[in-house]
Amino acid sequence: MRIMGLDFGAKTVGVAVSDPLGITAQNIEVIRRTSENKLRKTYARIEELAVQYEVERFVVGLPKHMNDTEGERAQKSREFAENLERRSGIPAVLWDERLSTVQADRVLEESGVRKENRKEYIDGIAATFILQSYMDYLSRDSK
Repeated sequence: MRIMGLDFGAKTVGVAVSDPLGITAQNIEVIRRTSENKLRKTYARIEELAVQYEVERFVVGLPKHMNDTEGERAQKSREFAENLERRSGIPAVLWDERLSTVQADRVLEESGVRKENRKEYIDGIAATFILQSYMDYLSRDSK
């Protein structure tokens, strides 16, 4: 079963997909848009990728605060996941994404990517961390 991980942001969506066995996550794309509220093309692109990769589930990052509360971004992520599920017919799971962007930034820094160039990659890598975390949870839970 292939799973797609999504890091939903104000102007970008990082996209990662699992291998067919659901063991590893890989970054495939960052979808960019000019306005936060213009999502039609974003949904369409995600649906294209879901068909291409034969995705059976979406995992959408849920940006919680460190004290476990949710803010405006979390609500927008919930709405995004609900709309995506309704449009595509593919189940969408919300997954705690706390510190995924921090992890992604750290990996880019350790890889020698200059600070001004990290923005280009960070959302895709964050999506990979979100998806990998979810898949690790599934594999631990099934033991």
